[in-house]
Amino acid sequence: MNILKLNLVEEKIVIIRGIPVILDSDVAELYEVETKRINEAVKNNPEKFPNGYLLDLSVEEYKSLRSNFSTLENQGRGKHVKYLPKAFTEKGLYMLATILKSSKATQTTIDIVETFAKLREFSRAVSQLAKTEDEPTQKSLMQKSGEIIADILGDDLEITDTETTWEINFALMKFRRTVRQKKK
Repeated sequence: MNILKLNLVEEKIVIIRGIPVILDSDVAELYEVETKRINEAVKNNPEKFPNGYLLDLSVEEYKSLRSNFSTLENQGRGKHVKYLPKAFTEKGLYMLATILKSSKATQTTIDIVETFAKLREFSRAVSQLAKTEDEPTQKSLMQKSGEIIADILGDDLEITDTETTWEINFALMKFRRTVRQKKK
């Protein structure tokens, strides 16, 4: 399974109306197409994007995004927009893959959806961990959570010398992973 690395997708996921979404310009960047191609696909196939698949941002939501995420302006986006952006939910990304026919678009959608699924699975494991007092169950959930994080982050970490350690500290738990490898 080729999951996009969390940092590539995570920086593009924003919460609008309480829903995790990816803006049309970010989807276009991931798919390596122009934003107008994404929006043309939506415009030409409105039946594939019912309520809950796509959000049209209001002026207030867009202004809020711009003020909260200065990266929109730093990346050359957001200063002078002709149209308000659209935001794709996970379901909308599924539909987009049925329209865009390039292999890059299809693989990118699969990668994004897999990352969303892994994040949901991780969220469920952490939620169960907070409710569980049974020590063997807690240990199992922590191991499962660690495996999910490792899967999302991948094993292509740059390895210096013979050992690399990364650590993620959450309110309920701390994950530590050490990779040992001999230089070739």
